[in-house]
Amino acid sequence: MKKLITLFAAAAMAVTVSAQTVTESKTFDNIYVGVNGGVATYTTGNRWMSNLMPNFGVRVGRYFTPVFGLAVEGNAYVKNRIRHNIPVSFNKMYEGWQNSNTIKSTNVSLLGTVNLSNWFGGYKGEPRAFEVVALYGLGWEHTFGSKEVDGPTNAIYGLGDNQHFNRMSSKAGLDFVFNLGAAKAWQVYLEPSITWAFNHERDYNEPTYNIHNSFVQLNAGVVYKFKNSNGTHNFTIAQLRDQAEIDELNRIINDLRNRKPEVREVVKEVVKEVPVGKEVRVEDLVFVTFAQGKSVLTPEAKKALDGVKSGAHVNIVGTASPEGSKAINDKLSKDRANVVAEYLKGRGVVIDSAEGKGVQGNTSNRLAIVYVK
Repeated sequence: MKKLITLFAAAAMAVTVSAQTVTESKTFDNIYVGVNGGVATYTTGNRWMSNLMPNFGVRVGRYFTPVFGLAVEGNAYVKNRIRHNIPVSFNKMYEGWQNSNTIKSTNVSLLGTVNLSNWFGGYKGEPRAFEVVALYGLGWEHTFGSKEVDGPTNAIYGLGDNQHFNRMSSKAGLDFVFNLGAAKAWQVYLEPSITWAFNHERDYNEPTYNIHNSFVQLNAGVVYKFKNSNGTHNFTIAQLRDQAEIDELNRIINDLRNRKPEVREVVKEVVKEVPVGKEVRVEDLVFVTFAQGKSVLTPEAKKALDGVKSGAHVNIVGTASPEGSKAINDKLSKDRANVVAEYLKGRGVVIDSAEGKGVQGNTSNRLAIVYVK
């Protein structure tokens, strides 16, 4: 009968999992925010590492899967106070950047992101220490006009004093990402990119990707990933089961429901101090499963324990599976009972007893059983 209790616990976990590779992502899961800064320079028409323009920006995004996501990014480009002689033959993006304002231009982009490391290497349940992410998207650039725009450029493009203009832009880049901390909630990244500024709004030509109308950029950034509904800052792997296993678990659940007297006897053997006349139901039990050799609560286990109301009195019994020595299993079962007790105590639950029972039966029963009185 102890085997049935163990299988019931597995069944309870099975009904909460998804058929996806990762657990279900809710609307406000996997959202992150970051800041970045660096330097940009014209792709053509200047000496290498000259005319560097500082920039800073903010990025807010969301991953929908461990591979694909979307982000909105806004950057402002700061005048470096050096007067440049820009050939007229180069496109209009240069003229707007030679202004007298502190901010030369701003660019806001909607970017698609692709985690290449997870795409080609698979997602293992948590981010790697180092990842490569590709990004591409379209945006809108606003360039601030200036009285300094004069002479040939002013004559050709018909710009008056202090006129501003807008145009579409397009950005492509690579993020070399380092995930930090035990929870991997923080990232730092280095991003080389190129941004094309499409034709000026006064032109009637179709937008084209022209290297002479682009700038390259090298930025560094910091990202914080908000905590998700699964209790972590990242995607978690779902526990997948085939249909035959699910059918068998459902059969066991129905069998348990139809054999309450036998279940009651098993519970009395495992959970002590049952009040006289009190019927112990399956609904009075909370089953918490653990990984082999571990006594750490999973997000799913915490979710199950969160159903125990503050002020309730409970008995807790930890168990272990037959692998390993008796001394190790006795300690492991006690540790499992204690970690459940500490978690419930922090939620205002009264712990009447918490003990380890070592190995119970001959099957894999890495459990802590909570009896809610």
